[in-house]
Amino acid sequence: MEAAEDAELVRRTRHGDVRAFEALVARYERPVFHLAIRMLGNREDARDVTQVAFVKAYQRLDQFDGRSRFFSWLYRIAINESLNARARRQPAESLDESLEWTGRSPDEEAGRSELEELVQELMARLEPAQRALLVMRHQLQLSYAEIGETLGVPEKTVKSRLFTARRALEVLLRRRGVTQA
Repeated sequence: MEAAEDAELVRRTRHGDVRAFEALVARYERPVFHLAIRMLGNREDARDVTQVAFVKAYQRLDQFDGRSRFFSWLYRIAINESLNARARRQPAESLDESLEWTGRSPDEEAGRSELEELVQELMARLEPAQRALLVMRHQLQLSYAEIGETLGVPEKTVKSRLFTARRALEVLLRRRGVTQA
């Protein structure tokens, strides 16, 4: 139902109905912002990316072919804008320098900060494409099919890339002394 409503709103927007696009913004502003903040870790940057993503979607609406859902198409724009924003930042510090063993046990590390905070910190050190996959699957809870549609790749490719991203995060966690129970 939502996809059909989106298609109608897109059609109306293309015919000059600005309120129809406002309805799309109202529907997807929060999920796009959450994606951006998970990708960037900064509310200001996330607001900027959200705004740019919607502006670009509006400007390029004639390029939306309707084969995928509007939601997936918009998410792809938001992911690209998030990756571009990350690339414009100063170069990331070296993994070797930033992940030196602190001598803390997993309990001490968890006591210093929440495990979720640590995971977010380490996710920021992953390749942007890996981080995007983890955000879409585990934080935004998109299905493999939805991620594949968003990225324009088969479901099997999503699963394979997600496996690799999880392993990369696991390595970073182990370097910080966090192991599976």
